[in-house]
Amino acid sequence: MNRLLEAELIYGRLLAVTEPHLVARYNKALSGFGLKPTALAEFDIDMTGFSPQIAAELGDKDYLDPNRVNRRFVILTPEQESLPVVHTSFSNTAGLMHEFYTANARAINAVTIKDALYGEIEDSVATVESLEDLLSINEVQFKVLSAEDLLGKAAELRRLSDRLQSDPDAWRDDALLNRMVELAKLTGDIRQNVLVPDKLVFRHDAFWANHFGGTYVFVDDKITTVICDPSAPGFRRSRPWQVSYISIKDPAQIFDFLAKTGRVELPRASWVESSGLLAHRAETAALGVAYAADPTMDFSKVDAVWLQTFIHRNAERVAREGTYPFLQEMIRAIGVSGSIRIEDVEAARRFLLVRARPDHPDQWLVNRLISQMTPMDFVSRFIFDKQGFYDAYEEFSDGFREFVVSRLSQTYLKDKAGFRKRLYGIGEDDNA
Repeated sequence: MNRLLEAELIYGRLLAVTEPHLVARYNKALSGFGLKPTALAEFDIDMTGFSPQIAAELGDKDYLDPNRVNRRFVILTPEQESLPVVHTSFSNTAGLMHEFYTANARAINAVTIKDALYGEIEDSVATVESLEDLLSINEVQFKVLSAEDLLGKAAELRRLSDRLQSDPDAWRDDALLNRMVELAKLTGDIRQNVLVPDKLVFRHDAFWANHFGGTYVFVDDKITTVICDPSAPGFRRSRPWQVSYISIKDPAQIFDFLAKTGRVELPRASWVESSGLLAHRAETAALGVAYAADPTMDFSKVDAVWLQTFIHRNAERVAREGTYPFLQEMIRAIGVSGSIRIEDVEAARRFLLVRARPDHPDQWLVNRLISQMTPMDFVSRFIFDKQGFYDAYEEFSDGFREFVVSRLSQTYLKDKAGFRKRLYGIGEDDNA
């Protein structure tokens, strides 16, 4: 993983925690979770406060994700809102954290001047044993504490202030007045500073969870759809009157669901030609054939000319695999007629021709599913399904790993927002 680290393709864009008082606050949060304080003088954190260095020190990547449910968080600064989430069991963790930051911005800004916020994103289950447990999560509640107990002190000051106004004899209580002065020195004027977050409950809608080999849950008005391995406990048994189940091994049914619910953009010249997405997938398909032919070849020589030469010299091999010539044929067909009859395309290959509808709220989740169904497109896999990308990367030869890192650095990392906008129609959202 060293190449990925150096290129910031894993644990990239994290916030360095180097100030002793912030380290001390983080350690108080760890102690609040019942964890051993870190001995590190500095470390990096993501939006939720997860630190890869502390995970390594504790020997536990899930130290903020116990039982892979009820995610913990540590907020040292409002700046964390712009960071990615680099380790999570649910795809919507970043979205929920964004909602929390936005809804409670004034409180977070005020508290983190002197304190750190920490706690859990609580839902209705403690562990996930079956699909029923995932389906029972409809909303989450943020349980929030503070490392220096600033929230507790603010609440105490509020109670004393209320007593001062309601009890005519409270003015004679020197101990009460002195305590209020002492607390006000720590909290500031609580009439002006909103220290307690006031929105803590949020909806938990469509998501991917890493349980049972990866489970997709899509929510529509009258029905919920679950896509996962049929061996998952509860498959087609949990809430059959309310939930539709699709096997992750059934591309025809998956595509039919995405198309009928308007979650995918079907292949039309209006977006295909300007995006270059099909041409991009054709290139990654040809690269996949080259890698399968000789994983140990020198991929540093790969460029457009090299790839065309390889395709011509290995025409039979490329034709046998089939993906590259199929995509070239589809690109020509769109150029001539402006669209493709998706019903005439083999089910497994339909995913090569589509992207998530950019205006659909599930666009990131749908693109994740499409990238899982088109694994040779390592760029899309990295953008939308990082864990799937990392798992595949581990199996690559050393030379191909170097090539993949170079390609991602030269294309996606140079202009992530522009790259996503061009290929997938996604705007400024920076979840990747």
